[in-house]
Amino acid sequence: MKKIVTIAMLLAATQLAAQTVPDNELTRDIRAFHQRAGINIHSYEYVPIFDTPAPKGYKPFYISHYGRHGSRSSGDGHQYARLRDILLAAKADSQLTTDGELLLDASITALERHAGMEGHLTPRGRREHKAIAERMYHRYRRVFTKGSKTVFAASSTVPRCIISMNAFTNSLKELQRDLDIDVDTGERFMAYIGRSGTDEVKARTKPVLDSLARTYKPDTTAIIATLFKDPSKARKYFRSALKLEKDIYELARTAEAFDMEADLFRLLPESLTYMQADQKNMYIYLNHANSALAGDIRIPRASLLVEDIITRADEVIAGTPRAADLRFGHDWPLVSLLCYLGLEGVSERMSIDEARTKWVGSRYTPFAGNLQIIFYRNRKEDVLVKFLMNEKETAVPGLTAVQGPYYRWDDVKRMCRNRN
Repeated sequence: MKKIVTIAMLLAATQLAAQTVPDNELTRDIRAFHQRAGINIHSYEYVPIFDTPAPKGYKPFYISHYGRHGSRSSGDGHQYARLRDILLAAKADSQLTTDGELLLDASITALERHAGMEGHLTPRGRREHKAIAERMYHRYRRVFTKGSKTVFAASSTVPRCIISMNAFTNSLKELQRDLDIDVDTGERFMAYIGRSGTDEVKARTKPVLDSLARTYKPDTTAIIATLFKDPSKARKYFRSALKLEKDIYELARTAEAFDMEADLFRLLPESLTYMQADQKNMYIYLNHANSALAGDIRIPRASLLVEDIITRADEVIAGTPRAADLRFGHDWPLVSLLCYLGLEGVSERMSIDEARTKWVGSRYTPFAGNLQIIFYRNRKEDVLVKFLMNEKETAVPGLTAVQGPYYRWDDVKRMCRNRN
């Protein structure tokens, strides 16, 4: 298997050396909207949503939710400072083009907004959760107005998750003052909300990812002509053109979270953008999704989170008064949860070669990415559920639907427990 993967990667290297970029799901998504090249460092995209009518007689009564924290700062700031210093030196020599000036301004802005806020939620991140909460409330208002007024929310102990939880729950409270919202965080919740991978997974995936990284030969000349008036003099400002390009990529994928409007990805050669996006995309897929390489180890680690979802939902079905259970965590547990539940698109088990043509992480785990499980019942107390991945109705190919995207809760539980 390793030999086959290596051969495939060598073929890919030949393509990129010639500055061609594969036409696949990832590149098509990026070409449509450059910010998707940030993969998991990509702010939430809201697209128009709709609800398939529930089977006759069924009404929503409960919501179970897991949400990743919203947009945050990224990196340690060193790459922004390094980029700023290179461009300032060139500016002092009157060597910056208009695009170079734009990039210099962007690097200064990023440094100002990053300072003292490494890894913290940005104002955009708070707005993302506020908006998702508002849409959830108006879409399923009956859950909050006709049933229990109690909501429970638990968060990862990481500050960006706690603040995301606060933005979300405060938004609900503003919409309905009589809601009784209990929020909590602590290591007890981290045991399932923040459960990540294992050393065994990394041991399997690291050689493959390292091999993938060595295959790329991106263009390092175009960016020099883009930023500097005299490319022949530009080399004195930096040691490595590839490192310069990578610093620009990191700034470009973080700019959205900082509410910077400039599209910095357009400054980069497409081969470099694809190289970085492909590596980060495959890191997520191989380490945290249902990959043929390590999914058999990684996905079962979502079982504690799934069991919490099942247990708390069954409490409500049995009569415990609660309108919603909200959980706020991170991207890796979210991806593994989506895969554990077998949701369409995200959970397919593929080789790395297959995944590179089909799997796009920005669709599944952007900032504020979320899963909402909406529970319905009729007068006979039969319970159905539907799954919303980033607010969009999503099928479960491994289950037989009652109608449209609606599945029997007992069938969902049986599927989940059969995975253990």
